Amino acid sequence: MEKGLLVISFGTSYQDTCEKTIAALEKDLTAAFPDRVFYRAWTSGFIRKKLKERDGVTILSPEEAFEKMKEDGVKDVLVQPTHMLAGGEFEKVTAALKPCMDAFEKAVIGKPLMENEEDIRLFVEKLAEITEGIKEDEMAVFMGHGSSETKIPVYDLINRFCEESGHKNIVVGTVEFEPGIAPVLEKVKAQKPKKVYLAPLLVVAGDHANNDMAGDDEDSWKNQIAKEGPEVECIIKGLGEYKEIRALYVQHAKEA
Repeated sequence: MEKGLLVISFGTSYQDTCEKTIAALEKDLTAAFPDRVFYRAWTSGFIRKKLKERDGVTILSPEEAFEKMKEDGVKDVLVQPTHMLAGGEFEKVTAALKPCMDAFEKAVIGKPLMENEEDIRLFVEKLAEITEGIKEDEMAVFMGHGSSETKIPVYDLINRFCEESGHKNIVVGTVEFEPGIAPVLEKVKAQKPKKVYLAPLLVVAGDHANNDMAGDDEDSWKNQIAKEGPEVECIIKGLGEYKEIRALYVQHAKEA
């Protein structure tokens, strides 16, 4: 029976970071499932249109990818989204896919990066590995996107589990929705680090990382944190660049 692997991402118009993140994730997943034919789909119609007009590159929507798999005779489908949270965007995607999946003999969807508390604890362990080189008088700050529709307070739990596991120099906030930048500024004021490493808590380091986080505007995270005194170094590196994080997605696909 022909088997397919469909990796679904939001997408990005930044080609360099796409290769380092989305493509790297796809490579790890295809290596883990060598018996499956690989397909790529992006959910952002805006980005797909932009790439088509700017670069002449065609990226399939999830619905189009399912049609292509049917045409290719695929009967068994494994879908792995690269979403971070089981929020509104993830639920929208999975709801739209279910009618398409009924056309196959077998079709399953892997979990996003952080769906439950166990996932978050594992994620915190990986964050600790990634940041283990920073000094006691330094801090690692991560800027996430945020979501209003997750079943659990993901970002608050990340911060709580970082504290509980002794990683007090790691803190996360969000550029959209709660908790915002507040927990970051509170921790910077309390701990008074000499230096802050500021990085995106996003699979892809795109517009949010380059502008909201590292931009030159007065309200960018870089400048808001710098006002509190520490030196700020921005690391424009999406989570998809870290093999430790990519391994979590591969594990979710295997579990599915």
